[in-house]
Amino acid sequence: MFDVGFSEVVLLAVIGLLVLGPERLPGVARTLGGFIRKARMSWISLRNTIEAEMADADLARPIKKATEELQQIGRELTEKPVFKQAEKKPEPAASEPVPAVAAVPGKEPDSGKPDNV
Repeated sequence: MFDVGFSEVVLLAVIGLLVLGPERLPGVARTLGGFIRKARMSWISLRNTIEAEMADADLARPIKKATEELQQIGRELTEKPVFKQAEKKPEPAASEPVPAVAAVPGKEPDSGKPDNV
C-alpha cells in the first residue's frame, strides 16, 4: 500500500522521538498501530463483502434470464391461436374442389411417357 522502506521508518521514529519524547512515543505508536489495523480490517471486510455480492449477482443472472425466457414462452403460447381454436368448434370447410394437378399454360399434360422415346 505505502511503499515505505527501512530508512523512512527510522527517520519517522527519530522525528517522533524528538517531537513526542521517549515517554509518550510507545503509547502513540501503539495507538497508531491499532488505527492502522482497524482500517486494514475494515478494508478487507468491505472488499470481501463486495466480492460476495458480485459472486451472488453472477450466480443469479442466469437464473433470472431463464425465468424471463420461460415467462416469454408462456406468454407466446397463450397468445397462439391454436389454444383459442381448441375452445371453438371447428367449422366445415368450403365445398370447392381442389384440382389434383395444376395445369401449366403452354404445356400439355404429361402422358407418362418419356420425351426421348
